[in-house]
Amino acid sequence: MPLVDHLGVTVADLDVAVAQWNPVLTALGLVTDGREFEGGVAWNAPGETEIILYRAPVAPRQPFRTGQLGWQHLAFAVESRAEVERLHAVAVQSGWTSVRAPKGFPRFSEQYYASFVEDASGIRLEFMHNPPRDTTSAGGSGSV
Repeated sequence: MPLVDHLGVTVADLDVAVAQWNPVLTALGLVTDGREFEGGVAWNAPGETEIILYRAPVAPRQPFRTGQLGWQHLAFAVESRAEVERLHAVAVQSGWTSVRAPKGFPRFSEQYYASFVEDASGIRLEFMHNPPRDTTSAGGSGSV
């Protein structure tokens, strides 16, 4: 059972958001029937956190900006660097803006590889791969 059962995100334009998010969430293995229910569209998979996009009740005066009070970004942990690159490409092809192309982030760890994208509402996602450090090599202490 996931620690977080579901995550709801309110977007400026639900139709645009569904068009952008669906290819990404589908590529991550989540599914949706695409129907709006109580103002939102949901994606889920057994054992995973459900993600729901909600229609904003009124048009926002300005788009969301990362770094303001509230949501910073949502990071999806994936199995490989190639998967980071694939998901980044899926997102960009679906209308997301590339904020940071796939690259290493050694300030987090030697293995950390990630990319960042933003949707039309200014909501940011990260696709990241950070495998455990190999502690089986001679002399390895296992600490990061």
